[in-house]
Amino acid sequence: MAPPNDPLNSNLELSLQSIFDLSDGKLSVRGFPLLSEVPQNVSFTSFSSLFQSSDAPPSLLQRVLSLSHKGGFFGFSQENPSDMLINSLGRFTERNFLSIFRFKTWWSTQWVGNSGSDLQVDTQWVLLDVPEIKSYVIIIPIIEGNFRSSLNPGSDGHVHIWAESGSTQVKVSGFDSIAYVHVSENPYDLMREAYGAVRVYLNTFRLLEEKAVPNIIDKFGWCTWNAFYLTVNPIGVFHGLKDFDEAGLSTRFLIIDDGWQSINLDGDDPNNDTKNFVLGGVHMNARLHRLDEGDKFKKYKGGLILGPNVPSFNPNIVKALIDKGIELEHVEIELDNENANLAEIESRVKKVKKDIEDLYGNDESIECGSFCCKEKEYGMKAYTRDLRTKFKGLDEIYVWHALCGAWGGVRPGATHLNANIVPCILSPTLNKTMHDLAVVKIVEGSIGLVQPDQAYDFYDSMHSHLAKSGITGVKVDVIHTLEYVCEGYGGRVQLAKAYYDGLSKSIIKNFNGTGIISSMQQCNDFFFLGTKQISLGRVGDDFWFQDPNGDPMGIFWLQGVHMIHCSYNSLWMGQMIQPDWDMFQSDHVCAKYHAGSRAICGGPIYLSDHVGSHDFDLIKQLVFPDGTLPSCISFPLPTRDCLFKNPLFDQKTVFKMWNFNKFGAVIGAFNCQGAGWDPKLQVIRGFSECYKPISGSVHVTEVEWDQKKEASYMGKFEEYIVYLNQAEELVLMTNKSEPIQFTIQPSTFELYSFVPITKVSGVSIKFAPIGLTNMFNSVGTIQELEYVEGGAMVKVKGGGNFLAYSSECPKKVLLNGFEGYFEWVVDGKLNLNIPWIEEACGVSDLAIFF
Repeated sequence: MAPPNDPLNSNLELSLQSIFDLSDGKLSVRGFPLLSEVPQNVSFTSFSSLFQSSDAPPSLLQRVLSLSHKGGFFGFSQENPSDMLINSLGRFTERNFLSIFRFKTWWSTQWVGNSGSDLQVDTQWVLLDVPEIKSYVIIIPIIEGNFRSSLNPGSDGHVHIWAESGSTQVKVSGFDSIAYVHVSENPYDLMREAYGAVRVYLNTFRLLEEKAVPNIIDKFGWCTWNAFYLTVNPIGVFHGLKDFDEAGLSTRFLIIDDGWQSINLDGDDPNNDTKNFVLGGVHMNARLHRLDEGDKFKKYKGGLILGPNVPSFNPNIVKALIDKGIELEHVEIELDNENANLAEIESRVKKVKKDIEDLYGNDESIECGSFCCKEKEYGMKAYTRDLRTKFKGLDEIYVWHALCGAWGGVRPGATHLNANIVPCILSPTLNKTMHDLAVVKIVEGSIGLVQPDQAYDFYDSMHSHLAKSGITGVKVDVIHTLEYVCEGYGGRVQLAKAYYDGLSKSIIKNFNGTGIISSMQQCNDFFFLGTKQISLGRVGDDFWFQDPNGDPMGIFWLQGVHMIHCSYNSLWMGQMIQPDWDMFQSDHVCAKYHAGSRAICGGPIYLSDHVGSHDFDLIKQLVFPDGTLPSCISFPLPTRDCLFKNPLFDQKTVFKMWNFNKFGAVIGAFNCQGAGWDPKLQVIRGFSECYKPISGSVHVTEVEWDQKKEASYMGKFEEYIVYLNQAEELVLMTNKSEPIQFTIQPSTFELYSFVPITKVSGVSIKFAPIGLTNMFNSVGTIQELEYVEGGAMVKVKGGGNFLAYSSECPKKVLLNGFEGYFEWVVDGKLNLNIPWIEEACGVSDLAIFF
């Protein structure tokens, strides 16, 4: 911690005047106007003037202080105190911007434009292109005191900042540092520098670089959500894991999603679980009545899945239940139509519910026997023990829960906790977000909120039981409901601090400090208040296998939207958490499209396939037999030429994102055109005229080599080999070569791997290993690479076709110490078949001599 007069702070004395200047109603950067018509009540103050001390590690603190002259804070003052203050920061027009805004309570996505009026409501940050000085400027609304802020559109190009406490009892009249502004010549450096500065200033969160990540980060897993929804049960989950095992794939982690808890509705027996839930809707009004597993899992008898007579499971019943659940959801929505025939609709509702009841009655796998109080023989503890006995590679088992317990919180009087039913009040910033059934139902049912001073007790009571039961982590969902119920608790900042502090302490105690995935959390106050401990989180909306609003083309265009969410959100979220790209289904019509993006996402890869519904040929292009991954060493970000474009519906931009492997880089090119945010309708919808082939180009100079210390040396090579994964082609390229031109069909992609070419010592031969071409991320299979006199030594993981570029035919290739058969053709392709050797964990040694 460095006080203001510490020598470490000498860099803080650098003047901002040479970079930012606010005078005569203009904010200028290096002498060029950025914002005009800045109101007189707006202030701009240097970082050095407001910074006092920080708990950041010395290396991070020094880095931020050395760059502190590049940033400062907006503030403003008004005459009357309020819990919601709105003020213009000035205006801009004819300047390209990239931004992130909330389109639902929980989810954020990108938006581009060229005027302050083009911004969307509840914008989390805006990145301005300033070509006059070959730089970029970011404005980040942040936390000050008990207020959280966002950017919003004004008229005539104005940018408005909205600062809200979330409680009419918490009011102020002004701020000194309600938004942070930073400038840099490199947009990726800019994000790192800016969020580093905010971290050092606020001291309320930590960067990803300061934290450990969960063990699942480079593993393959299965999540039960799309496979079961709320019908999840022990026997069905067993059969799902058995599918992968019998196909020769080790599932390294399991997420038992929503549906395992002890929940019921207010009008039901307070001591028993409510039956027959399938999908969302009314279940979002249910509350926890116990803090342990629901009856479906509590009744599981130890050993049931280990013997010869494992109960059968019919996945068709679950699929029929899901279809009926979707039908019920659609029918119930019709009740909101003022011209609806209520009697006729209620009759249909009754019939569908009866169909669901009958289907549940026919599924014997839901029930696992009568309950016995012998803890070692029954329940979640017995179940996880049996799963690990049966499936040796299953390292991690996570379960789902909402931040408030269940969607509707905790039932008052049902547990030892002090919970009250608190009505939901939505912030004005959410009025222009997309219609969301979850929000409607939560507002309708209110939330059973555990008192904030019991937050740690609440989480520890759940988590300690789970940890003793063999659960190693949690997926915490529905995070931003807290802002609905903060009126009587000091506002959203204070309530969030209490809950996130309790959650963090429990994760440290029960799940090794890392066993957590955050979800439905994509708002700035979560990142500024909730990420001291959390290091993994979702960066996109849910994987939607079809459009919930009924567009038949949604099965295609929603998939491209998902990729845009994930990559652009990673620009800021990736500063604080490892991006999680969510699950998908391997038998989906766009499964290969999703697989291409997951292959280079740099995080965990997990599916939510129905039991018995898998494309194992596809999965095996993503995952090694032992359940590990040929992972990239970072997470993918949009290429520079995509930053200020609309790759969803401008009819011309192919979306590209770059990432690194240990011995190369990769750019994924995806045709995401066909859908996006409609500001007038306030909904993400299809743009059918955009769903067509799109042409573009790619070049090695689009790889941001300097963004990863381990990769920077690779950017200095003279020549590269480019491997096109889908086309199975090799192309030679230098920094001065013409770009590779392409045309990509809708909902398809290409992965371009760039590998530096090395001249082998002692011979005039050029060589570069590509890796296994039967894997999407081919270069990710290369584990080690060493050049020796007259040859190259390569360690490669996996089994299949090994490809390298070799300008001449090798004299000899040794595979695991024995001379191996290889093929070489004059275009430089060197091919060799490599087996998966279980005893060596799938790793083979290649020695290639010239």
